Amino acid sequence: MLKEIINETTDAVVAAVKGTDDIFGAVTDTVKKQVINVLKSGGEITGTSVDVVASVASGAIKGTGQVGASLTDVISSTMSGVVNGVSEVGGDVISAVRDSTRGIVQATAETSGDVGTAAVTAVEGAMKSAGSVGVDSAEAAKAAVGGAMDAATSIGGDASQKIREALLSAAALPRDVIESALKGSDNK
Repeated sequence: MLKEIINETTDAVVAAVKGTDDIFGAVTDTVKKQVINVLKSGGEITGTSVDVVASVASGAIKGTGQVGASLTDVISSTMSGVVNGVSEVGGDVISAVRDSTRGIVQATAETSGDVGTAAVTAVEGAMKSAGSVGVDSAEAAKAAVGGAMDAATSIGGDASQKIREALLSAAALPRDVIESALKGSDNK
């Protein structure tokens, strides 16, 4: 089921992006619709919304990789679509941020992208998107950092170190929040 969600989202993003000048708007809208549709369809996947949101995010990253769009810009659009979609159906935005960041970073690694940059962009996107739907942006940042570190564990190798260094060196991120979140992920 999750593989189907990834493939469906990948195909939807590719179709939406082709022939449009507003790639980011197309990605945001497509991801939002995918999240809403999948979460509303419920059925056999209601208990696994964690994996569902991560799968939609992963599919979006893979789809944009197929059309050559800028990964950094697309990550922000993906995060916005996830947050807005989950918020619209009354879901847990903070959990969705963590899950989508995990999916984004994992898909970035699978497409040979820079996992550090993906993590930073996902955290930035999470803070901005969460704030726009009335969710605490610091909590969203912590959740995104946790998702990035979850992905690093799955990826293995030096992914954890790359992500940690990128997050700590990003000027746009609140260092105290990032350090706290990293410390929290170390204690798990």
